Amino acid sequence: MNPIQYEFDHILIRYGELGIKGKNIRKFLVKLQENIQHQLHDFQGVKVRATRGRLFVLLNGQAPEPIMEKLENVFGIKSLSLAVKTENDPEQIKDAALQALLYGRVEGTFKVDVKRTNKGFPVRSQDMNQVLGAHLLQNTEHFTVDLHHPDIHMKVEIRDDATYITTDARKGLGGLPVGTSGKSLLLLSGGIDSPVAGYLAMKRGVSLEAIHFHSPPYTSERAKQKVIDLAEKLTAFGHDIKIHLVPFTELQQEIFKQIPDYYAMTAMRRVMLRISEQICRKRGILSMTTGESLGQVASQTMDSMHVINAVTSYPIIRPLVAMDKEEIIEIAEKIDTYPISIRPYEDCCTIFVPKSPKTKPRLDKMEYFESQADFSELIKSAIENAETISARQIKQEKDELADLF
Repeated sequence: MNPIQYEFDHILIRYGELGIKGKNIRKFLVKLQENIQHQLHDFQGVKVRATRGRLFVLLNGQAPEPIMEKLENVFGIKSLSLAVKTENDPEQIKDAALQALLYGRVEGTFKVDVKRTNKGFPVRSQDMNQVLGAHLLQNTEHFTVDLHHPDIHMKVEIRDDATYITTDARKGLGGLPVGTSGKSLLLLSGGIDSPVAGYLAMKRGVSLEAIHFHSPPYTSERAKQKVIDLAEKLTAFGHDIKIHLVPFTELQQEIFKQIPDYYAMTAMRRVMLRISEQICRKRGILSMTTGESLGQVASQTMDSMHVINAVTSYPIIRPLVAMDKEEIIEIAEKIDTYPISIRPYEDCCTIFVPKSPKTKPRLDKMEYFESQADFSELIKSAIENAETISARQIKQEKDELADLF
């Protein structure tokens, strides 16, 4: 009888933080499974299956590498490995382990770790370590054991349904599955910081919509496209992102006309938050996310943030508040938003910049200046004329157009 030929035809997914969610774990796992299925919807025949403590992707003939790359963008995954599956039979496990060791290799050092969650399996984990180690040494010529720094760390999980063998592990993004922590409105400017803030909010399970203020003709169509491209990049880590594009020209001109120059920037930010809050109410969104980093610019001093924040009772998530610029750029490069963010197109926050913006504004003064002006009709008009688009739909249209040529 020919020996069974084993293949790396599964991907074993480990989740970290989800494991401590107690009675709520099922809700988190269902969402993680949905998000994985969503990421892999283009791969025909691929199945996702949940078992106690693990998720498995059944490749069903699909090449593993493109699927692994997609899974590396899913929040909630601690690590993932290609796996060989075999029955809970000691002889079959030995055969499968040997084939897994020799998969694409002829020499090296190894270590075996057996984990037996199936307590009915007749051999204890420590004993199985020795059985497998001896079998691998006896049936190969150029492999040796190294318990401290092995080239190959073989993990053998003996579970209720089957045994899974892996020989490497890739790190996942960690965090919580997108969609388990509610939705937030990301104030997306087109700069380096706000996309990173959106990414980090998603890492904590937040799904996003985005709002962008644009001021044509002072800001160009290319500046608007830049924001759409940034949102499109973020969709790779979760679901579609709706972008609310708010025309801001008239409001911005009026603010700079009616508010003293050194308080205009603070007033502009307060108006942005007022509009954002109304969009939140309209869309059933419970918080806002910004790319503010304490002390980075005049609007991000403690005093400025206090005065700007005073117009809303909504929670504001500020994932970057304690980061310096280098740390933010490092993440922007990692998630590939940096090359888009540095495109040289002005946004509404970089035009009409006051010569000496107030870094320690006072709330009473700000409220006094605002009481001498009335922006309510312009705010109403800006919201009514906002355009809402889908980042994913725009990408699909672009892809379809590209296919025509």
